[in-house]
Amino acid sequence: MERRIGELTVRIDRLLCVGFADCVDEAPEAFALDEEGLAAFRSATEATPEERLLRACEACPVDALTVLDAQGRQIVPAP
Repeated sequence: MERRIGELTVRIDRLLCVGFADCVDEAPEAFALDEEGLAAFRSATEATPEERLLRACEACPVDALTVLDAQGRQIVPAP
């Protein structure tokens, strides 16, 4: 699952996600747990400030969220 948000590309690896919901705690307007208890994008994701979005992705304890910059370089988790 992938979404372009401003200059960033955010990916959710649902095979890695175990539903801790740390991303939801940090940015509930961007992420939610779906009916399977896994991270999913919400429709308001684009309205999330970049710093909150990055903090939410960095909060994932299993690195199920990946963020790429405009040049396609991985910035979360830190390479």
